[in-house]
Amino acid sequence: MSGITEQVSTSLENLTKEFEIVTHNLANASTVGYKRRCNAFSKVLEAQEASTQTYSPGSAYMNSSFDFSQGGIVGTSRNLDFALNGKGFFVIETPEGPLYTRNGIFSTNQDGQIVDFKGRIVGGQAGAITIPDNVNLSQLYVSGDGNISADGTAIGQFKLVDFGDNEDKLVPTGGNCYRMTDPEIKPVTAENIVVKQGYQESSNVEIIDELVDLIMVSRLYEANMGFITARKQASSGLISVAMG
Repeated sequence: MSGITEQVSTSLENLTKEFEIVTHNLANASTVGYKRRCNAFSKVLEAQEASTQTYSPGSAYMNSSFDFSQGGIVGTSRNLDFALNGKGFFVIETPEGPLYTRNGIFSTNQDGQIVDFKGRIVGGQAGAITIPDNVNLSQLYVSGDGNISADGTAIGQFKLVDFGDNEDKLVPTGGNCYRMTDPEIKPVTAENIVVKQGYQESSNVEIIDELVDLIMVSRLYEANMGFITARKQASSGLISVAMG
């Protein structure tokens, strides 16, 4: 395989990956707490194409990352729905170690502990947060700093953490949860963050932007395929001439 053909094949592979990223973003446009995955591969290729008079496959690196920017805050009036306004995550405790999420749709298990949609313990400052049997969920009040009380009696406080500039090191594990795989990176207590009870944070996916990216990726994929087809036709023509 010639260098140029190999380069085009790599571009096609990366464009396919970016197509999958964009379609995944679109599929999760209505998912609570979802953070879009972004990639600049197609934009770099488009810029390279714009700088030349004729199409060239160019070269670029595939480098995707998550956009942890704030999503919209939507009211639900449900007492165990929580949205985070600001940088930070809820902590989900699992046997394999802590997970981190922005999805604050919680409930209680049979022991009265606050859990996520998979029944996993939501981390509190002092461990699991247990709602006493004599407390009705309608009595719960959660302040902006995550303190939970009922009729003035303290129950617990959400553990809220932040990774600062190391957010991009978080690895997705599914269900809008992330894991930190680098043992050297430790979360710190989140600051400048507000817990809003009775709200959900919507996805930060902008559908129009994703559709524009989808069109761009499709066009660049077709251009690269056209380049390969033209190369094959040129090679076939040379072979025909050589064969006489």
